[in-house]
This record gives sequence, structure tokens and C-alpha cells, in this order.
Amino acid sequence: MKRERQLKGRRGRWLRHILTAHGLVSYIFLYFPIVVLVVFSFNASRYASAWRGFTLEWYVSLLQDAAIGAALKNSLIVAGGSTVISTVFGTMVALAMERYDFSGKLAFDSLLYLPIIIPDIVMAVMLLIFFVLAHAQLGLVTIIISHVAFNISFVAVVVRARLAYFDLSLEEAAQDLYANEWQTFARVTLPLIMPGILGGALLAFTLSIDDFVITFFTSGPGSSTLPLRIYSMVKLGVTPEINALSSFMLIVSMLLVLLSFVLRKGGEGEIEIV
Repeated sequence: MKRERQLKGRRGRWLRHILTAHGLVSYIFLYFPIVVLVVFSFNASRYASAWRGFTLEWYVSLLQDAAIGAALKNSLIVAGGSTVISTVFGTMVALAMERYDFSGKLAFDSLLYLPIIIPDIVMAVMLLIFFVLAHAQLGLVTIIISHVAFNISFVAVVVRARLAYFDLSLEEAAQDLYANEWQTFARVTLPLIMPGILGGALLAFTLSIDDFVITFFTSGPGSSTLPLRIYSMVKLGVTPEINALSSFMLIVSMLLVLLSFVLRKGGEGEIEIV
């Protein structure tokens, strides 16, 4: 019996070692190319075949590139505009879906997840056909509308997750103290779900500023964003400028996702009313 337990313990240790090694290999496989990209963005050589020393020259050249500056401006306009619109409408959708019952709610709930699960290329083609049929001129406005179309779903999902743990007795207490519906929403409901709203907004901003496929199909002359600019630069070969620009976008995206995660986790503690 004792020997059998020893054998099971050894098998368990070996299994843990194997799973740990598998996890490390998987992470290295996934993230090592990203590390190489960031490292070679500081390479003094114009060619990625050899390391010639540390330099910030490529990041300085990015700041002096007018085309990249225009692309960054367009990206911020698109991401900012789509984030504000999708956050407002996504929050309204989340409140409606979580608080009220209405005819066709199940169908609408299923439809809400459609932009999340369908491939980007399918949604991009559908949006392009829509704009062509509507005789809309492709540009920043069509890109913003396209990003709002898929960002609303992401914001709604995040806010609904926050509403799922909402204590309705707090609203009832506010109304017992003679607060009307708008006062209850502004002073009780909105502050409590604000971490979820901000988390959804940051997620929408991250998805919008990184999007390439949908933006590529719905953009027009003079509306190139950073992902589209990177694509046009890659056609001429991978240069340190591309590595630097990609590293910049990578760091910004990681910070936004991290901030979104922190905000979604924030405020989950119990609220004490004295």
C-alpha cells in the first residue's frame, strides 16, 4: 500500500513537471517572436540579420515621419470616436438586456454576440457592401461606423458582467429615501457599474486602434490608420522603423488591456452603508 502511494506520488510529480515544461514551451513559442521584434527595434543596423548595437534612432525617425503622424492622428480619431459612441450604446444595451424583459429578447441576445464570433473578413465584406449600397463615401466616418458595429457587443458584454453582480437592494434603498429614477441611476447605479463601463471603453479603444481587416475594407483615400500604414511599409520589406512602430503599438495595447482588466476588477468589494 505504501509502495503504491509512492508510485502515485512519483507519477503525479512527473505529470506536474511535464505540464510545466509544456506550458513554458508554449509561452516561448507564442511570445518569443514578439520579444525579438521589440529587441530589434533598438538595433543600430537597418538589417535584422545582425545586431549592431543599441539605438533609439528608429523611434526618433518615427516622430519625424509626417505620414506616420497623419496615420496616428486618424487612428486616434477613429478609436476615440468609436469608443465614445460604442460605450454609450453598449451600456444602454447592457442595461436593457439585464434589467428588462421584452418580446424577442432571446433573439436579440443571440444577435448581440454575432459581431464577436463571426470572422472579421465576413463582417468587413458585409459592411463594405452596406456602404456601397448606401452610396456612402469611404473615409474616417465609415471606419468609425464599422468599428462601432463590433465594439458595441464587446462593451455590452463587459458591462453586463458587471451588472450580473449588482445588488438591486441599493437602488431600492435610494428610492426609499425619495430619490427618483434619474437620481438613483446617477448616484447609485452609474458609479457602481463605472468600472465595467471604463473597462469596456478601454477594450473598445484597444480593438479599434489595432483593427486592420475591417479598416482595410472600409477606408478611403486619406483615411489610412496605423495598421494600414504598417501594412504598406511591410510591402517594401521589414525595416527597423516597422519594428519600432509595431513595438509602440504593442506596448500601448498591452497597457490598455491591463488597465481595462484592473478597472473591471476594481470596485468588486462589498459596499458598506453606514
